[in-house]
Amino acid sequence: MLIAQIVFIALLVIAITLFSRQVRKIRRNILLGRDEQISGNRWKRWKNVLLLAFGQKKMFRNWIPAILHLFVYLGFIIINLEILEIILDGILGTHRLFLPYIKPVYPAFISAFEVLAVLVILACSIFLIRRNILHVRRFENPEMTCWPRRDANNILIFEIILMLLFLTMNASDQALQMKHYGHYYPTGSFLITHPIAQHLQQISPGLLVGLERGSWWLHIAGVLFFLNYLPYSKHFHILLAFPNTYYASLEPKSQMPLMADIVPEVRSMMGLEADDSQSAPASPPVHFGARDVFDLSWRHLLAAYSCTECGRCTAACPANQTGKKLSPRKIMMDTRDRLEEIGRNIDMHGSFVDDGKSLLNYISEEELRACTTCQACVEECPVSISPLAIILELRRYLVMEASSTPQEWNAMFTSIENNGAPWTFPPDERGQWASRLA
Repeated sequence: MLIAQIVFIALLVIAITLFSRQVRKIRRNILLGRDEQISGNRWKRWKNVLLLAFGQKKMFRNWIPAILHLFVYLGFIIINLEILEIILDGILGTHRLFLPYIKPVYPAFISAFEVLAVLVILACSIFLIRRNILHVRRFENPEMTCWPRRDANNILIFEIILMLLFLTMNASDQALQMKHYGHYYPTGSFLITHPIAQHLQQISPGLLVGLERGSWWLHIAGVLFFLNYLPYSKHFHILLAFPNTYYASLEPKSQMPLMADIVPEVRSMMGLEADDSQSAPASPPVHFGARDVFDLSWRHLLAAYSCTECGRCTAACPANQTGKKLSPRKIMMDTRDRLEEIGRNIDMHGSFVDDGKSLLNYISEEELRACTTCQACVEECPVSISPLAIILELRRYLVMEASSTPQEWNAMFTSIENNGAPWTFPPDERGQWASRLA
């Protein structure tokens, strides 16, 4: 038993150490973004966390996938309570540590976990069918090939295996209880596995112990592997969805953020009075808009890591629906990919060494120009991610620094500069069209 405890503790320490190291790298990558002060109603922010991250509010716009996702979500949260007992058993060398303390309700708890395990298996199986057989359109976009597709399938298959191991462990445990074997003390009947255990009694005790211990070890090893898989997967949103909803913008969706660096100059150009609250900064910005992830704020980069690649943003995007190249989901995936690339650069050299690339090597001008800024992607995102915020910053860089704009836009900019409006008429002639109505 002592050797098993030592092996378990070593496995636990290695898993937690590796996970912590990867989380620190992700935190470092997020903080590569420029600073942004978060203000606004704190209670409203917590309300968003409770409704959107915990309550899954936006998911229930479509009931069937919402309920299936709820099974997986609850399964992930609640069944992990059972993991606590497994970890303590592994460290202390005990078996079902909590049983003596909550014996009257213990079978009810485990039965509830087993029902959730079955629902998770059901939901994950349906999700696999939707992705790979029914070919739901939003999972078929070009950005969802290769690793994104494998990642989604990996996690669904992995969850099914974990739940099957959990049920196998309980079924063989119950069968050993019926045989009054060793330290497998009576726990009471578990709802799902008790009928299975009755059939397993035909197996020899030695084989049942091997089945129970094998399932136990594979289950906890799988959980620890899953823990370390998360930082490399889109499923890290399981953790980051909560801070992302807290720090999400509270401004009305129709209100786009101004560029504080140029507001005074624009007001002066348009003949407006100076606003003392929007004075020019003491030093000029490194870039107008964003050329690379360094020019985005840490909140934008946190959102990139929080994206679950569900594609609801892309499905609602009018530009994408009309066949244009823009996919808001791809904007977030590209931002994360570029950030990961920079992270690997820093890991290799100790600090970032210019690689001659930028975020515009990932996101094309055609994609950026296709956006109508309608905010449908922002409205649809279940965890309040704004692909539009990144699109706006990149477009601002293209216009203000790279001077890369279509000819039609240049004519509009000239009119705004000369006439204060996108039309070619001077301000004193704008109302002439109404004279013919008199």
